Amino acid sequence: MTTTQPPGQPLGSLPPREHLRLGQITTVLDVVVPVYNEERDLEPCVRRLHEHLVRTFPYTFRITIADNASTDRTPEVAAFLDESIDEVTAVRLEEKGRGRALRTVWSLSEAPVLAYMDVDLSTDLNALLPLVAPLISGHSDLAIGSRLNRGARVVRGPKREFLSRAYNLILRGSLAARFSDAQCGFKAIRGDVAARLLPMVEDTGWFFDTELLVLAERAGLRIHEVPVDWIDDPDSTVHLVRTATDDLKGVWRVGRALATGALPLDRLARPFGDDPRDRELSGVPGGLARQLVGFCVVGALSTLCYLGLYSLFRLGVGPQTANAAALLVSALGNTAANRRLTFGVRGRDRAVRHQAQGLVVFAIGLVLTSGSLAALDAASGTPAHGTELAVLVAANLAATVLRFLLFRAWVFPDRERADETAAVPPPVPHDRNDRNDFSRSAR
Repeated sequence: MTTTQPPGQPLGSLPPREHLRLGQITTVLDVVVPVYNEERDLEPCVRRLHEHLVRTFPYTFRITIADNASTDRTPEVAAFLDESIDEVTAVRLEEKGRGRALRTVWSLSEAPVLAYMDVDLSTDLNALLPLVAPLISGHSDLAIGSRLNRGARVVRGPKREFLSRAYNLILRGSLAARFSDAQCGFKAIRGDVAARLLPMVEDTGWFFDTELLVLAERAGLRIHEVPVDWIDDPDSTVHLVRTATDDLKGVWRVGRALATGALPLDRLARPFGDDPRDRELSGVPGGLARQLVGFCVVGALSTLCYLGLYSLFRLGVGPQTANAAALLVSALGNTAANRRLTFGVRGRDRAVRHQAQGLVVFAIGLVLTSGSLAALDAASGTPAHGTELAVLVAANLAATVLRFLLFRAWVFPDRERADETAAVPPPVPHDRNDRNDFSRSAR
């Protein structure tokens, strides 16, 4: 699905979310069912899903069977369903991998809302409309079914329950993930988001879902969660040990990429003003409100770090030396945090220059705080430790205002951030006619 960016929008970012213009869309929802050697379960799954959509879904839809190089009669069953049901399409891929199947079909689908579900239909289909409704309305970018959310009702063995909860704890601890269930086979995504996000996802297997969600969340996209009713499939062919090992490798790879700033997540960002109420603001430079909030949060944490370091250093050295050392260490961390979180500059380009400029700003802060300490010492001789801290807090507040102005106007100016965004090439839109390149299942 090709989208047109509104005038004045930074190149590479996503447009504001809007309700889909349903009257102009041939197929609103494309539900992909990835399968591998599912000759027994495929037909009852597709017929049940089709009947449910016909009966309850108020918009046009398509069901796409994505056959992952099956070696049994799955291709023949898929071809039969393709011929007998108008809303069903069968696609044959010659390589295995659920992630590969989803990326291939989603990339070439013209539907504005894309979803997938496992062939075993463990998830109650009544959750399908609540899953895709926030995407149609423009409220959310992705939606996931959750077996771990409050309100979910789940029937499965203790082994899978333990593994699922342990995996999600690992994601929260290592990748700071906030979504509750990464692996439930019941997800949806807007087509314009998929066009930007899918090229960044490397995994072609079971980790595909997790990588997709982590990158979306880190880019600030909105993920809607739907608590589901879910019954475990006792005949599942998923190899738990191998899948768990591959997932942990994926966590390490994605964590390293995020830590080094190797992923161009800026192209997934929604502009400030996505909420129509924000567009009524007048006289406020773009991004100023968000930057102020980010700068204050980073500043508060830096101040706590600075005071702790000062108190620690003060045990062994004089106040001026302790102040300089604590301010230097906290300033390096403050510049790095503001660079990424407040002003949205990622990657290693110009990082050394930014730190050098940050040290100049640090020197200004050092003059203010050191001058305050010198004035206090001259006025009272031997001030109490609490008095020193109070004077330093006041001096740091004054330095903070000046630091923000220098960061915004000199270290991370709007022009430089715009240049970095423009340097990210926009993804090449997929031609809808490419769908004809698919090989249909053998008939």
